[in-house]
Amino acid sequence: MIARRRLALFAGALAVAVLVTFLPARARQGASPSRPSGPPSVRVGLVFDVGGRGDKSFNDAAYEGLVRAERELGAEIAYLEPSGAEDRESALRLFASRGTDLVIGVGFIFSSDIDTVAKDYPRIHFACVDYAPRGEIPSNVAALAFKEEEGSFLVGAAAGLLTKTKHVGFAGGMIGPLIRKFEVGFEAGAKATCPACVVHAGYVGPTPEAYHDPGKAKVLAATQIAGGADVLYHASGASGHGVFEAAREAKVLAIGVDSDQHDDMPGVVATSMVKRADVAVLAVIREAKEGTFRAGMRISGLAEGGVDWVHEGPHASLVPRDVVDKVEALRAEVIAGRIKVPRE
Repeated sequence: MIARRRLALFAGALAVAVLVTFLPARARQGASPSRPSGPPSVRVGLVFDVGGRGDKSFNDAAYEGLVRAERELGAEIAYLEPSGAEDRESALRLFASRGTDLVIGVGFIFSSDIDTVAKDYPRIHFACVDYAPRGEIPSNVAALAFKEEEGSFLVGAAAGLLTKTKHVGFAGGMIGPLIRKFEVGFEAGAKATCPACVVHAGYVGPTPEAYHDPGKAKVLAATQIAGGADVLYHASGASGHGVFEAAREAKVLAIGVDSDQHDDMPGVVATSMVKRADVAVLAVIREAKEGTFRAGMRISGLAEGGVDWVHEGPHASLVPRDVVDKVEALRAEVIAGRIKVPRE
């Protein structure tokens, strides 16, 4: 494993948890150092969303894309974990001021911060995962977004087929338009395969801290289980572990989000809605390296491979083959445009 020098920053303007200094790509696990051939290396700085690296969800998916860029493209990478909301803009500015080729913010809460900093550093490329437009997008910003409602539709359809009580649950993180897409897509999928199903939906809270509060998420999930839900889907970042704990204690099924979350609680997590933040991050880094960076809005769904669900292999062993076949048939209908999944 690469040994990276870590610096703790305690300046009042920027109190971040971790800064990893830029280092060239090199071998992992003791293999011989190597650098891919082609254009010169690219320096990439990534700033995590609430929950940070190790959330086994959205942040970890983005981090996987960063690490793949180091391994496959020879990128020189660094990341920051802000200690609070007030540090997001400062973290972005720190990378930009160092002449980083590409600065990436992970999460919709970075949207306005990236817009502000990008305008001050017009020669630096920026990207935001889950970008939420608030007017004109700066000409140096790649706005990366996904059709979460389409992936949620698939796991909702699976939930409708897996439930024995005809009650399923949705636990969202922060109340707002982004997570609402997960909820609406999930409900539409559940109703597509189980018209009589009742969907119990709730949110952990109104602020970004809702993505890092498994205790409240567990209480929310337990309430839904008490109402009859025997399949629970969460879109709440690191808070989702609380949903999994409630499901385990009640001996019901859970559905993960953003990454394949099977290993977070085997035997409980039946499947996951996968959002390919890793692919989006790797793609925009490749563009920055090759000089083909494209600014503007990019939205990817099932047809583009931006979202998916876990339905093959041992991590989907709790999903019967007939359920997989029925959900995959619905996928084909969505991609063909014969099913329009609602988003609000």
